[in-house]
Amino acid sequence: MPPSPSIDAVDRRILARLQEDGRITNQALAEAVHLSPAQCNRRHRRLEEQGYVRRYEARLDAPRLGLGVTAFVHVTMERGHIREVEQFRQRVRDMAQVQECYAVTGDFDYVLKVVARDLKALSDFLLGTLAQLPGVNGVRSSVCLDEIKCTSALPLVP
Repeated sequence: MPPSPSIDAVDRRILARLQEDGRITNQALAEAVHLSPAQCNRRHRRLEEQGYVRRYEARLDAPRLGLGVTAFVHVTMERGHIREVEQFRQRVRDMAQVQECYAVTGDFDYVLKVVARDLKALSDFLLGTLAQLPGVNGVRSSVCLDEIKCTSALPLVP
């Protein structure tokens, strides 16, 4: 969906600053985008109400919390099992190990980003849980060796 015509360069600056620091005070945000605090607060709330800001969250350090393995998992569904697709999607949504899941084009049906304590835990999850879901035909994984860039920030160009 293209951006609403009601979003302008100032709104984009507000959104860009919020991506950098979701806990920024209204005063500091207003200073950063060169608005009065009242004007900034009105714009900020409008952007939230219009759905430009989905939510605020803290980004945690997975390895520090004992989740030392990140893998990208490609899932192929069995052909002709369209009934299992929604069940698969719901089950994946409920799995804490799955951070992201996308339906994709190409050789696979889904790509998942999965975190695990170690390779054994990843293997147990892939073979004992994910591959056992109804309609799943195949699971292939690539273990992340080094994180080069990880961000949820969107490119906000005027």
